[in-house]
Amino acid sequence: MIQKLVKNKFLNEKPTQSIAAAALIISLAGVASRLLGLLRDRILAGQFGAGDTLDAYYAAFRIPDLIYNLMIVGALSAAFIPVFTELIAEEKEEEAWKLSSGVLSLQIIITGIISIFLVIFASQLMHLVTPGYVGEKMQLTVTLTRIMFLSPFLLGISGIFGGILVSFKKFLIYSLAPIFYNLGIIIGAVFFVRYLGPIGLALGVVLGALLHMLVQFPSVKFSGFHFKLVFSQALKNPNVRKVLKLMVPRTLTIAVSQINFTIITIFASTLAAGSLAVFNFANNIQSAPLGLFGVSFSIAVFPTLSALAAKKQKADFIAAFVKTFNQILFFVIPLSVFLIVLRAQTVRVLLGSGKFNWDNTILTFQTLALLSLSLFAQSLLPLLTRAFYALQNTKTPLYIGIASEAINLALVVILIKSFGVFGLAVAFSVSSVANMLLLMIFLKRQVGNVGGKEIFRATLQIVAASLTAGAAAQFGKWLVGTQGELDTFLAVLEQLVVASGLGIIAFSIVAYYLRIPEFFQLTRSLTRKVFRMKKTIGEDTGEVSGI
Repeated sequence: MIQKLVKNKFLNEKPTQSIAAAALIISLAGVASRLLGLLRDRILAGQFGAGDTLDAYYAAFRIPDLIYNLMIVGALSAAFIPVFTELIAEEKEEEAWKLSSGVLSLQIIITGIISIFLVIFASQLMHLVTPGYVGEKMQLTVTLTRIMFLSPFLLGISGIFGGILVSFKKFLIYSLAPIFYNLGIIIGAVFFVRYLGPIGLALGVVLGALLHMLVQFPSVKFSGFHFKLVFSQALKNPNVRKVLKLMVPRTLTIAVSQINFTIITIFASTLAAGSLAVFNFANNIQSAPLGLFGVSFSIAVFPTLSALAAKKQKADFIAAFVKTFNQILFFVIPLSVFLIVLRAQTVRVLLGSGKFNWDNTILTFQTLALLSLSLFAQSLLPLLTRAFYALQNTKTPLYIGIASEAINLALVVILIKSFGVFGLAVAFSVSSVANMLLLMIFLKRQVGNVGGKEIFRATLQIVAASLTAGAAAQFGKWLVGTQGELDTFLAVLEQLVVASGLGIIAFSIVAYYLRIPEFFQLTRSLTRKVFRMKKTIGEDTGEVSGI
């Protein structure tokens, strides 16, 4: 009976009202997902090192990932969630469910056809994407790509489920899906590879996509979802047509963004073996703060921004945007400083095992430092683009994305011959910063005010605290001792823990004396949760509070 009640409570997840609370839920689940992701990378690095196998594995992700981002991410972030949320807010639930059935039907049919077509022509396609691969490396890349084409189909269905949960502000189960996705990949790397070789990596990705979908379905079904496969009727639905209209510019924007990674894959395939793996390892590490704070806060605030924009509440829209902007910077700027100062220790602790040797480590942590320089901009991009989408403006991010990609391509061509994989990282960082700045400029033009003075003041305070924290972390490295200390895991871990601990203490002290609002908001939130936990424990044990 108790298990049944717990299960019902879990499935009947209540909407999360607070942006901060929603972001906390997404962040905590994101922490678990990122930890699994780092464990995944450590397993892959230890088993294969930065070489041909992982180059093929990451290259095989490129086109399936492109399909998923074009077909699903574009529809969800720019179109489906705002339209679905508007229907729910207007208490038109039946129309909302017809919309979800129509969009899901189109996704299943179109993604299915495209995936089958690309499976047939995978060989020709990968010769375009990885022109530097030959022989067995190219054959492995093609095989892995064909298997992975199952994942966008499954993730497409799961993406619609996630959009429904976000619209209802049911963030808990939505946030668990990436955990199960990484779990599937880990199962593939640990168990499938043992019996099937590198093909097991691709099967693990497919298993992860399946788990990503299955974990969300019960909550979506409980929310009232009912599905009917339609196609011609879906195109006649005005709400579906509205989604498609909004989706086109967003899809093109995503296409521009994905071209960025495709360009990296194309050029990396012409570099030394392991270059693509090195870039992906470094990108995965610096993407942890991006996912935990940039993406989670943006997802959490998006329904609120959409609702405020629909109600024409401009002042509240700007206030929510500025608050989220500053919250993202409060977490991301100090973390980027730590990644730069402690780059060698971070990479060695996370990836340094098995076949991942010291040469791999050097290339990865130098690439990580270059990528981390633009982490603040990368983390703000999800919020800025969603602000435009909430205003139902999907064209501006598209045009800015094209301009940013032109900058990226030009820099890659200029830098790659002399600097190799480091040139790719510099181009990526510069184009990310350019993208962020242009989005800020044009958002100000559209809404008239984006809280520039408040953002500037908060940024200066956070930067001051972060630089102090970086100096403290550097002192911590010297205090423990850096010469000859990278030979054992425990020695490197000790450096990392002591240095980052001193950095966090220094950041907290400066944030306190500068009266940074986000610092006090965080401490109040943590204090409330601790006392609430103690109160709950006291009630469970029969203790009375205050005695």
